[in-house]
Amino acid sequence: MASNPPGRCCVTGARHEGSPRGEIKKFNDVEVYITYPKDKNTENAILFLTDVMGHRFINAQLIADGFAENGYFVYMPDLFHGDPVSLNPPEDFDIMAWLNGPPGHLPDRVDPVVQASINEMHKTLGCKKIGGVGYCFGAKYVVRNLGYMSGVGDRLDAGYVAHPSFVERDELQAIKKPLAISAAETDSIFPTSKRHESEEILIGTKIPYQINLFSGVEHGFAVRLSEETRVGNFAKEQAFVQAITWFNIYLP
Repeated sequence: MASNPPGRCCVTGARHEGSPRGEIKKFNDVEVYITYPKDKNTENAILFLTDVMGHRFINAQLIADGFAENGYFVYMPDLFHGDPVSLNPPEDFDIMAWLNGPPGHLPDRVDPVVQASINEMHKTLGCKKIGGVGYCFGAKYVVRNLGYMSGVGDRLDAGYVAHPSFVERDELQAIKKPLAISAAETDSIFPTSKRHESEEILIGTKIPYQINLFSGVEHGFAVRLSEETRVGNFAKEQAFVQAITWFNIYLP
């Protein structure tokens, strides 16, 4: 693997405060949080693939609004068929049992939602270029859709992921479009060894890539930063800036 399977750190953190300005709609019976840039233009778009807390998690919605404020139309689907994980679940919560099911949340159930989302964005919503954003769980499906791992159909034009989990080596090797990664110094899911392995794979692809490593933070910091410190806030904000800057170059 290029990153390890999810663990307890994938479901813990802090709930952030704010007032989301997007809206929940349904497309093909899938709930989607959508948020528009000021000019309502949908040509440059972000497909936001969440961590296991899902599309109704306020932290994700506020980040989606941030992308919209920077000029991108954002489409954030429910990847979990109405079965996300609650933030900070009981200690006995088994994330691998949740993943493997039944009903489960593996590629056979998630890939169709992602592919339908990309198709909907292109064919119905007028999106011309689509960047994929993936946090933790969602990173796997950004990577899969930068290559040829998720079946037939349209794919993403560029990708950004933060503290990725569950990414297979062959998925990363298969990418055909630019990819940026935000990594935490302390991360059992994407530790130093996996980060270095990912660097070697990305060098071999000959595809544009970027990896930023942030000190003083842990897995999940870009979405669920728990402790408000100068260092933590800097890392969270700069991870977002990294994503915006990346898409400003690769989604012209």
